[in-house]
Amino acid sequence: MSQLGGLLPGLVVAKGTHAGQVRQRNEDSFLALDASYFGNGGLVGLALFVVADGMGGHRDGDVASLLAARVAATHIAQDVFVPFLAGEAQSSQHRPLTETLTRSVQAANDAVCRKVPQAGTTLTLALVLGDSVHLAHVGDSRAYVLSDGRLQRITQDHSLAARLVQTGQAASASEETLATTPRNILYRAVGHTEAVEVDIHMHRFSDGDRLLLCTDGLWDKVTDVEICDILTQAPGVHAAVEQLLKMANERGGEDNMTALLVARNAP
Repeated sequence: MSQLGGLLPGLVVAKGTHAGQVRQRNEDSFLALDASYFGNGGLVGLALFVVADGMGGHRDGDVASLLAARVAATHIAQDVFVPFLAGEAQSSQHRPLTETLTRSVQAANDAVCRKVPQAGTTLTLALVLGDSVHLAHVGDSRAYVLSDGRLQRITQDHSLAARLVQTGQAASASEETLATTPRNILYRAVGHTEAVEVDIHMHRFSDGDRLLLCTDGLWDKVTDVEICDILTQAPGVHAAVEQLLKMANERGGEDNMTALLVARNAP
């Protein structure tokens, strides 16, 4: 079988979530949309991936996370997916992607503030278009890209522990420092305030690369080095997600955990 050519060939996606070993309810949510289509010009498409983690200890965290993911995805579908499928992706009348991503997260924030004001959630979304991934991020879920055997964390945690390290108030940026600091306290989250500040990133996403979105219940138990090893050595994306969740559970699984892994043109 010949390889299909085009804008976005060969995406393979694996998704997994687990309540963990302690909590009764899973407050994580994820969402995936793939608008790929094949025609006489080859395979063309774009895809959206979202993870959200309802804030632990808050009432209706699961409602907040799912609401945020769905509202953000709806706005991106209207502003990006519909024009794309209508063949208008290059039209100047449409908003820049950075503005669309920011507006989608703000809409999610508005919805959570209005419908579940006692709750909050993280929100990390990735719009894959061609050989790039466009990210919007609030909270302490994470986005990683594995390229040429090297793992790079793209997002920054909006937690008290991370802020202490970034501002030099913590002793060092070591894993030990983060482990002894109240990591689960967020200074920025969807549903906290009427206006939310959104981090926007664009990163290269080439053939053979992996994109991982995950909640803190996973990355808190599995180090970046271990994540890199699993993504590199696992026989496929589904096996990699299973191994990540299994390792986090075996190390206590005190929190909900979610992993969404995307491979582009895996060899």
